[in-house]
Amino acid sequence: MFIRPASGWVAINLIELWEYRELLYFLTWRDIKVRYKQTVFGVAWAVLQPFSMMLIFTVFFGNLVGVPSDGLPYPIFAFAALLPWQLFSRALTDASTSLVVNERLITKVYFPRLLIPVSAVLASLVDFAIAFVLLLGMMVFYGIVPTGSVLMLPLFVLLALMTALGIGFWLSALNAQYRDVRYTLPFLTQFWLFATPVVYPSSLVPEQWRLLYGLNPMTGVVEGFRWALLGTNTAPGPIVIVSALAAFLLLVSGAFYFRRMEKTFADVV
Repeated sequence: MFIRPASGWVAINLIELWEYRELLYFLTWRDIKVRYKQTVFGVAWAVLQPFSMMLIFTVFFGNLVGVPSDGLPYPIFAFAALLPWQLFSRALTDASTSLVVNERLITKVYFPRLLIPVSAVLASLVDFAIAFVLLLGMMVFYGIVPTGSVLMLPLFVLLALMTALGIGFWLSALNAQYRDVRYTLPFLTQFWLFATPVVYPSSLVPEQWRLLYGLNPMTGVVEGFRWALLGTNTAPGPIVIVSALAAFLLLVSGAFYFRRMEKTFADVV
């Protein structure tokens, strides 16, 4: 059997991806084990990173600057946003570098290359789940009881994963050819953090700019996450709809670009 690279734009073969679902499971499980191998604190890093950022933001933005927090205590206001943000940031970073990290696997055996960034994104859910337990503890401490809106929470988690995966498809394919991409990632994520309502509410953005602001998919994720879990006045509306459409376009366009460049990965990675 000969496997020949396709030319031009290539369709996304969902049936083939399903056939390799067991490989996706093993790649994801491998990424999880590698992440915590030979670490002193182990899974505690999943809590230490967002918790330390929450403390810094609370001191500088909550206490010194006095940034409003939608009527919530600033620590839980910030931490509830940092959780989906950390999920997105970790998933984006791992997906963007996944092809280069798996260079030996790519050059030796055939399988759908899309599985590599997908497994990197799925592995980031472990950190999110661990840190989410701390958020629940903070909600108990502050006496915050979630309403029925909490059932919408998985949709916003899915939206964060779609955003990370869509951009991860673009950047991983580019990183295979241009290694400069990994140097731009820290700048990109830092800029994106402050372009997202993590340390401030979206209500500070002028009304006429909010739909444009929603083109950042993480805006809808963060605001929707706070609404679903903490009951803020940011119910899904135009911003979330625009963010969801932007995330979907990023995912589809990224997957097609990844498939178009896939035939060159084994030669340049």
